[in-house]
Amino acid sequence: MSARDGAAPDPGVTGAELARRRHVAPRAPGGRGDVVVTPDSAGWEHLGFEVRTLRPGQRFEHVDPARETCVVALSGSGVMELNGETRPFAERANPFGGLPHALYAPPRTPFAVLAETEVELGIGSAAATGRLRPRFIAPEDVTVEMRGGHNALRQITHVLDPGDAERLLCVEVYTPSGNWSSYPPHRHDEHVPGVEVDLDEVYHHRIAPAGGFALQRLYDDSRELDDVVVVRDGDTVLVRRGYHPVVMAPGYDGYYLNFLAGDEPSWVARDEPDLAWVRGSWEGREDRMRLPFGAPGRDEP
Repeated sequence: MSARDGAAPDPGVTGAELARRRHVAPRAPGGRGDVVVTPDSAGWEHLGFEVRTLRPGQRFEHVDPARETCVVALSGSGVMELNGETRPFAERANPFGGLPHALYAPPRTPFAVLAETEVELGIGSAAATGRLRPRFIAPEDVTVEMRGGHNALRQITHVLDPGDAERLLCVEVYTPSGNWSSYPPHRHDEHVPGVEVDLDEVYHHRIAPAGGFALQRLYDDSRELDDVVVVRDGDTVLVRRGYHPVVMAPGYDGYYLNFLAGDEPSWVARDEPDLAWVRGSWEGREDRMRLPFGAPGRDEP
C-alpha cells in the first residue's frame, strides 16, 4: 500500500473502519462537520478543500497570495464580497434546495462571506498565477447536465469547467435514491494525452434524509487498491487514485460537491475497461433479467 492510499492496515479494526481511515477526511472536533484538507494532509500535489460553517453575523474573509479559490455556498443566506463588490445569496436551505451561488477568486484577490443565517461553505483551492478575472457565479450562470440513464441517471451542475480556472474544476452532483453515479467507473490519475489526466479529487457527500448511507468503491486495475467506503452524511472522500463509483442506498438521495485540481484540468477520464460498455446501453443487455421472473406475480403480504 503506497503512502498515497492513506492509513496502513491495522488488525484491530474492521475493514469498513479501515477504509474510512484511508479515504475519509477527518472532521474538526465540535460536531459542526467542518473539514480541512491540504495537499500535505491528502498526500497529493494541488487541491486544498475546506468545509466551513459560519454562525449568523460571522464574517469569513481571506486573500491568498499564490492560490486560486472557489467558494460554494452549500446552505444559508448572506452576502459574498469579491474584490470590493458584493452579492447577496439566499437560494437554498441545504444543498438539495436549488442551484448554487459561488465565487471565483484568483491569487491576490480579497474575498469574504458575511453570514445572515448559519452558512455552510465548500471551498476549493489550487496554486495559480492569477491570469483569470475574479467573478461571482450565480444560479443562472451554472450549466445543468443530465448524465447516464436508467439506474445510473444523475444531475451534474457545472460550477467551474475547463478554462474557468487555472487548475480547479468544480461540479455538484445529485444522485437519486438507489442510483449509481460516477458510472461507468472512471479514473484520472495519470497523464495520458487524449485518454486521461492526473487530477486530485474530493467528494463532499450529503444524504437526504441524513440517516442513510452511500457506498463508494475505490479500486485500481491491479486491485492493489480495492476498498469500499460506507459514506455518511457530511463525509469527505479523498480520491487519490483509481476508479471511484458511488451508489445510494434505496430511500436516500445523494449530493456531492466535487472539487478537482491538476496541471491540465479536463473532464477526460479512462473508463474501467470491463464496464465501459454500459455507457452505450444504460438499461443493460437485451437478455437482462426482468421482473417478475419465471413465475406469475402475487400480491405482497
